[in-house]
Amino acid sequence: LFLLVGLALFAGSIPEIIDIVKTFPKYNGTYLSDRGRRHIVVCGHITYESVSHFLKDFLHEDREDVDVEVVFLHRTPPGLELEGLIKRHFTTVTFFQGSIMNTVDLQRVKVHEADACLVLANKYCPDPDAEDAANIMRVISMKNYCEESRIIIQLMQYHNKAYLLNIPSWDWKQGDDVICLAELKLGFIAQSCLAPGFSTMMANLFAMRSFITSPDMAAWQNDYLQGTGCEMYTETLSPSFSGMTFSQASELCFVKLKLLLLAIEVKPIDGGDTKISINPQSSKMPANTVGFFIAQSAEEVKRAWFYCKACHEDVKDENLIKKCKCKHLANKTGATPATPFSAALSKPLLNIKNSVMAKEENGSKPVMNGRPTNKPADQQKNGKMEVGIADDQAKDFDFAKTEMKYDSTGMFHWTPARSIEDCILDRNQAAMTVLNGHVVVCLFADPDSPLIGLRNLVMPLRASNFHYHELKHVVIVGAVDYLRREWKTLQNLPKISVLNGSPLSRADLRAVNVNLCDMCVILSAKVPSNDDPTLADKEAILASLNIKAMTFGDIITNIESMGDSKDALNNMGDTTVKRPGPIYGTNVPMITELVNDSNVQFLDQDDDDDPDTELYLTQPFACGTAFAVSVLDSLMSTTYFNQNALTLIRSLITGGATPELEIILAEGAGLRGGYSTPDTLSHRDRCRVGQISLSDGPLATFGEGRKYQDLFVASLRNYGMLCIGLYRLRDAALTTVDATSKRYVITNPPFDFGLLPTDQVYVLLPFERKQSRFSFSETEV
Repeated sequence: LFLLVGLALFAGSIPEIIDIVKTFPKYNGTYLSDRGRRHIVVCGHITYESVSHFLKDFLHEDREDVDVEVVFLHRTPPGLELEGLIKRHFTTVTFFQGSIMNTVDLQRVKVHEADACLVLANKYCPDPDAEDAANIMRVISMKNYCEESRIIIQLMQYHNKAYLLNIPSWDWKQGDDVICLAELKLGFIAQSCLAPGFSTMMANLFAMRSFITSPDMAAWQNDYLQGTGCEMYTETLSPSFSGMTFSQASELCFVKLKLLLLAIEVKPIDGGDTKISINPQSSKMPANTVGFFIAQSAEEVKRAWFYCKACHEDVKDENLIKKCKCKHLANKTGATPATPFSAALSKPLLNIKNSVMAKEENGSKPVMNGRPTNKPADQQKNGKMEVGIADDQAKDFDFAKTEMKYDSTGMFHWTPARSIEDCILDRNQAAMTVLNGHVVVCLFADPDSPLIGLRNLVMPLRASNFHYHELKHVVIVGAVDYLRREWKTLQNLPKISVLNGSPLSRADLRAVNVNLCDMCVILSAKVPSNDDPTLADKEAILASLNIKAMTFGDIITNIESMGDSKDALNNMGDTTVKRPGPIYGTNVPMITELVNDSNVQFLDQDDDDDPDTELYLTQPFACGTAFAVSVLDSLMSTTYFNQNALTLIRSLITGGATPELEIILAEGAGLRGGYSTPDTLSHRDRCRVGQISLSDGPLATFGEGRKYQDLFVASLRNYGMLCIGLYRLRDAALTTVDATSKRYVITNPPFDFGLLPTDQVYVLLPFERKQSRFSFSETEV
């Protein structure tokens, strides 16, 4: 009887039990960490698209064993698509429902034990400032809960980076980092103004991709795809590299190990913060230097650590370079103590070529800036060599304090603030201006559009490692009402003009000589409509197609005849390069920024891109004529696995932004001018991105059937230039150089890759002390 009554009562309560179980949230548990296994917490904008992009890169097979569990924390439960994705990766991915602002939820996902916390931003939000504010609040919440947490955050707007500096426990030295999408996106586009296609090369380098070539594909697609498989890795160089110069090490890595060494980590003598030096020109490497490589996988890069001169000098096959028994003995080989690379950070490098020639001619006389000097060694302060002053400043250095040419950090050209009225041109003034070799920025914006931070586009073009006459004039075509709001950040940057007009007006485009520009950049600051996100790029696509449909014949201004005019406006253009412009708009060099990846199919009418093709596989992206912010997604994973990679990318892309500069800009007063001192002038001595043609000059001999390795070695030995890729005509049948034909990017070609006379080479150029354009006339190859 007792049992029967118990069963009856239990049966009656079964529906109640089911209701309780149903109401218990499915994703409400607590994260249980495996002993010895790391985990990261990901929060912010969690959707199927953002999570799938993140996981695709984070869990890529090219990374070394990724034994890291990914824990997602979001306020709402996942949708069906996202739930399916999480189940597919159930061994490495866990989802919890909760708020990052709630201490209990932070405890549930073990934020205090997490290896890092990543905050994803919604790149397509209507209000970027509100999105940034929400994400910064998430950082404050996590830092308040656990100060030691390492946090990597995506921000939309550059000016919002300043608020992170207000968080007391925010410390980039401890691994905290911010990926500012506006800064990097516009920085990539700026570098493409200097070396067309460079944005594509860099975007492919930090994204994890595996290439599969196919005989069914066009030859150019196979070449391009091989380059997309390259990524950036770091590895400690073996003791066999100790005492070598960077050029010697880079040559050995390329020829022997089939690796491209881009940069090294530098540890200053005084024990300060380590810095990254890209293609440095002097001093010798100390033992255990960390190198930055471009390679196909992490496995390949290990060769740099395994390489042993005693065991591997005669090895021809790079795949046979494995760990050898005398590895630890290599440390004991009698390498002379190397001069630390920190010397390169504290003073400009002497012009090696001129110094060597001068020493041969003048015996043992000390050499200064390539010229013999009679100053005795005891006059050199603290045993350091006297700092060399660039030739173009040596003559007026005595009164340099009366004139400020650079900002206070010495990294960028600077000019006293000008009002926007002084820089506005009307159509007639623009037409009278000899604009040539300039950059045209076609900007679509409403008066109240969110600021996109044009400073991030112009600053890389004003880096101090250019001489003043090399700076490309920037002409912005757009609504002045919007530009007035941006102007506060642009007023101290030289050579900027504004045409109050429409980027869709052909008369305005002709007035700014769009056919003679070095690059036409098409940007939009307009907020995408919620009704149909695919229409977000309508203005940019229309402007691109409008320029391509234009023809330029007798109606363009004759530059030669106007060169004699005394009008002051004539000095705005870069008249040092006078070249005939293209006749058809399709040949105007152009880069279009897209919000929606799928819209890339509308940019090129002659391509057969499927709407579902990934952006990096499309022709406009391969050719460097399109760029989308989505390619920056993979930077989150890259930064987590290798913090220095973001520092390297930022220094290459921004032209030299430093933590010191960020603190100055955080004040909101813009760039500050600084007096030219030997210390600030030394900051000019850093390499920059360039593009060299193989059609003429002493390097022309390499375009006639020679191999890429021959070009790499000769450029490095004779000019200190580091070759990193090629920009090749898509149609190989074209034998004449025609800057108008479509080219595509080949990142780090194989050593035996054949060269063509029409090829252009991406190089990292050392700073030129003499104020002249790049010339090969001084040395023979």
